[in-house]
Amino acid sequence: MTACRKGDVSLNKTAVCPGSFDPITVGHLDIISRAARLFDQVVVLVSVNAAKHTSFSLEERVELARKVTAHLDNVRVESFDGLLVDYLRRLGDCAIVKGLRAVSDFEYEFQMALANKKLYDGAETIFLTTGAENMYLSSSLVKQIAHFGGDISGFVPDCILQEIKERLVLSQNGDSTGADK
Repeated sequence: MTACRKGDVSLNKTAVCPGSFDPITVGHLDIISRAARLFDQVVVLVSVNAAKHTSFSLEERVELARKVTAHLDNVRVESFDGLLVDYLRRLGDCAIVKGLRAVSDFEYEFQMALANKKLYDGAETIFLTTGAENMYLSSSLVKQIAHFGGDISGFVPDCILQEIKERLVLSQNGDSTGADK
């Protein structure tokens, strides 16, 4: 590892930022951008969560994540349907980066970190706290606001705002084209 310069806290490793990203928000982008400053490489891992019904298909969520991270040279977006630890084993040495909004997030994410570590000793989790401006923000909140016709422009990156609005208006009218079950 190289010595840190003033203001540079590089860990010189690869990090994985996993999530369903349905849809990706400015809060997600904040955590990903901050991870990109800390790590040499960041993989945004768009995953399938069997417990969630998504508004966007896996392929759509990957494409949206690629659009919002295109300006980050050391970030790539991949998808995975399986246990995170299986992906980590395949990738090799890396850290898991998770964003925390509140104590309730910590309780859940701490349990997940412990389970991942038990399943794969190489699974190290690093928590980044969200900025105060994003503490309340979640994909579920974005979908709920859009469903009732509210303005989501401050909650999602501008480059994907129209796509998200179009889909959520369609899903509001009963069209679930492309969404995961």
